[in-house]
Amino acid sequence: MDSLTQIVLGAAVGEAVLGRKIGNKATLYGAIAGTIPDLDTFVGNFFDTITAIEIHRGFSHSIVFAILFAPVFGWIISKIESKSEAKWKNWSWLMFWGLFTHPLLDAHTTWGTQLFWPFELRLAYKNIFVIDPLYTLPFLVFLIMAMRLKRTDPRRKKYNQIGLIVSSIYLLVITPALKFYTFQKFENSLEEQNITYERMDTRPTPLNSILWTANIETENAFLIGNYSVFDTQPIEFYSVPKNYDLAVNLKDDPNLKRLLQISEGWYTFSSKNGSLHFNDLRFGNLDIEDPDSEFIFSYELAKEHGELTATETEKEMTDAKKLLPRLWARILGN
Repeated sequence: MDSLTQIVLGAAVGEAVLGRKIGNKATLYGAIAGTIPDLDTFVGNFFDTITAIEIHRGFSHSIVFAILFAPVFGWIISKIESKSEAKWKNWSWLMFWGLFTHPLLDAHTTWGTQLFWPFELRLAYKNIFVIDPLYTLPFLVFLIMAMRLKRTDPRRKKYNQIGLIVSSIYLLVITPALKFYTFQKFENSLEEQNITYERMDTRPTPLNSILWTANIETENAFLIGNYSVFDTQPIEFYSVPKNYDLAVNLKDDPNLKRLLQISEGWYTFSSKNGSLHFNDLRFGNLDIEDPDSEFIFSYELAKEHGELTATETEKEMTDAKKLLPRLWARILGN
């Protein structure tokens, strides 16, 4: 999830663990714990693109990381806050839950997380977008209400608990229910249109859980369709050719195989200005209403010193500005 959401979650967890004993310092260190796992994006800057992708939401988002580093961070904080009522064990417990709940939340996004590192299994339930105001804003409001009160005020604990409960219901009940409902809509539509397919993957579109998109794999192409719970017209699917023949000379390249594994098989190739591009379909394209718009994650492939490299395609800010109003219009239905 986005940094603000992880800060809010970490702060709320910190409040739940130590708020009554140390007040807003618990929310502060909880917020810090909630941001630490995402430092893997900084570490990725020292590696090539493919390795950086593999690192992201790997070790730092695992149970192993939380268990190993919670006592270390707890010890550091106990030295900084040596006059606090909280001791090393208290700080370690707070840091563990801050570090652990971060990947638990990320597991519900499309990218997922390697919670059980070093095992290759990546959990990705794909029931919430990385930025979802309906999840974050109510959570944030209740947290701020709690922080404004004295640590001994019983309403402080109550407000924080309400925030945790409301956000958890949205995450664990409402969005999975919407995912199930929309999946059935896609499935029924494919059956009605007599479309034979091999597998289907669904996820919410940016900033909401009302409009969903589906990737459907067929023999030679992927079909992509969108459905809003406010739709009144049949679902339309557009086709994206796999173009696997464009990379036939790279089929045995180890770096390409790494990209294929990362994408979980949801990928296509395309040619642009004479360059070969690898497109990860799991995150959709920039414009929800334009099938020809660029994919959010697209990489230019090239050989450098005999080794295959991948360079992420730069996106123009104007693309994002165009997306939002069209996305909102589509959320409201077809």
